[in-house]
Amino acid sequence: MKSEITGFGRGLRIATAALALAVFAGAGFAQDVRWLRVGQLQSFINEVGAEYEGESQVGNTNHFSWPAQYGIEQNTVRQKGLWIGAKNFYDTRLGKTLSVKVIGSGPRNPEERINMIFEKEIKLIGRDYHPVVSVDDQLATVLDTYDVLDSLDENLPCDRMVLVKFNTSIGVSVTKRVMAFTRPDQDDYYVHDYMFKNTGIIDRQGTVYSQTLQDLWVYFVTRYAFAGEACGGFGLGWGAFNSVWGEGTLNHAFNWDPGAASFTNPSSPTYGLRGYYSYYGPEDDRQNVSYNEDWGCPNENEDGLMGSAKFAGSVTLHADKSPGNTEDDVYQPKTTWYIASDGDIVGMSANVSQYDESYMGIRYGVMSEGHAPQAHDELIGDHYAMTLTDARRQGGGGTSQGQGFGPWTLAPGDSVRIVFAEGVNGIGREKNREVGWNWLQWRNNTAAPALILPDGSETTDHNAYKKAWVFTGVDSVLAMYRSAKRNFESGWALPEPPPPPRWFTVRSGGDRIQLTWDNNAEADPHFGGYVITRAVGTVLGVDSRYETVFECGAADAVNEWNDTTATRGFDYYYAIQSKDDGTQDGKTLLSGIFWTLTSRPANLLKPAGTSLSQVRVVPNPYDLRARAFQFGDESQYDRIAFYGLPPRCKVRVYTERGDL
Repeated sequence: MKSEITGFGRGLRIATAALALAVFAGAGFAQDVRWLRVGQLQSFINEVGAEYEGESQVGNTNHFSWPAQYGIEQNTVRQKGLWIGAKNFYDTRLGKTLSVKVIGSGPRNPEERINMIFEKEIKLIGRDYHPVVSVDDQLATVLDTYDVLDSLDENLPCDRMVLVKFNTSIGVSVTKRVMAFTRPDQDDYYVHDYMFKNTGIIDRQGTVYSQTLQDLWVYFVTRYAFAGEACGGFGLGWGAFNSVWGEGTLNHAFNWDPGAASFTNPSSPTYGLRGYYSYYGPEDDRQNVSYNEDWGCPNENEDGLMGSAKFAGSVTLHADKSPGNTEDDVYQPKTTWYIASDGDIVGMSANVSQYDESYMGIRYGVMSEGHAPQAHDELIGDHYAMTLTDARRQGGGGTSQGQGFGPWTLAPGDSVRIVFAEGVNGIGREKNREVGWNWLQWRNNTAAPALILPDGSETTDHNAYKKAWVFTGVDSVLAMYRSAKRNFESGWALPEPPPPPRWFTVRSGGDRIQLTWDNNAEADPHFGGYVITRAVGTVLGVDSRYETVFECGAADAVNEWNDTTATRGFDYYYAIQSKDDGTQDGKTLLSGIFWTLTSRPANLLKPAGTSLSQVRVVPNPYDLRARAFQFGDESQYDRIAFYGLPPRCKVRVYTERGDL
């Protein structure tokens, strides 16, 4: 058993022998949202069309997190917006024709939103239920809380889909499908498939007023913020507090001209792609870090780990040419201007009105503005993002990226479809640790490790070295876009790995931790074996480290493995993945790690016997300064554990000075 002692200072020494209780707590939240938690990209999806600022309960930024294997606080999005506008709209409530009508959801949540967006349905649909995962006879996966299916569809083209339907006061009914995949090289993006239909439904009661919608525009705007673990969602940590709302975020739209060589040349890295990416720009309020040092937002106080070495954005996969022509229009989106994240245009105040023609005219102008002569990051150049003084583009709180699709004319019953993939990618976690640590040693003059650039050459400029590795994220995000495009063009028919085991059981023991699992994956024609991953001390956290501890092929496949390398006094977490034989897609495909990743710890139990020589106290001495290294998980920071105790015993706890 384990004992928890909280609130002690430094330097306690312990003379043992005790028996006590362990306490576990957990919490989750869901309200008018559905979660996608089965891949490295994890987020909630709401029922009103756009995840608005302040909706999350964790630091107001807790969604669109990547890589989630290292914590849900790896968030990248502050707010999103979806606006729909048309010209010469007859408004039945006013009894007159408005020159322009614009309604919307987000980026904030004004009072008028409930009179513009009328929720109809939200469902989480799965192709199969997630596996039953248990540790010591207790359910042990976060999916039990977040992956609660509303319905099952064995023919679903993806692993998970959030279906959202709502009507709007402009007479457009929206069906939104957000698709998530768990194949490890496809789990860093979501596919958003929208259908906008002129149904004429204009209120919550379902009243229908039929009219043709002229020059209809659909506009998406996203405010990326890459504070993530560097600020813990609350502005706590080594990062700049302003990065929580994306003050320094830079945006880069590309290939809005389908005639450009970058779009038509097969040797171009953006060949056939039209989209944008956003990323962390250095913050001017990092007092101890200069502009050149701040790329990636390194932790200059500890290990150099970069909290913001990632890129996020969107690639358009399809946009109808017209209601009667479903051919992809390569000229869409027709607006790619960036816009100030704060200010009345995006709804900084609560006075968003669907009856103010002047206000709606400004929004309609933003939606249909066209293309900027320069991408946002190109305009900023080698300067802090806040040096941009155009209030329309940078109002003090950062800059968001917009995408406007249109204009279309929709007669009653007409519809148009827009499909895009949105995701996050960047430097891998272990390379992040390596590069950050190398950079920090050079910065502090404590060592001079070799600084090998991504192209294999060597440098002694530690800032240029780190920045070069950060910007390999551009290659990563473009590769992600190509993967999404390939998936879409295949009709969602890419080869898939064998399914994960339907159940996975972990049991703590005296001299080993026993793992057993179902054999259902072995019926797959391309089954190639299993891989078991282990984390020590903490899981799904910023400090988590994962290692492969077992692997087998199809010929020697087993359904049980004993971890005899575990050390007494430590917590262990496990995941098992099925793998294929490597013949389907030119590489070995694995089932998603989140299907079976345990969220409860397993550990070595009390051994047989009552000899004091078998008693262990962890840690001893107890040192508050080492709290993060002793048990890892923040919920267990102030814990002292007693292992191997007889049923009845005494415990004596002393200070370093010898006081009992």
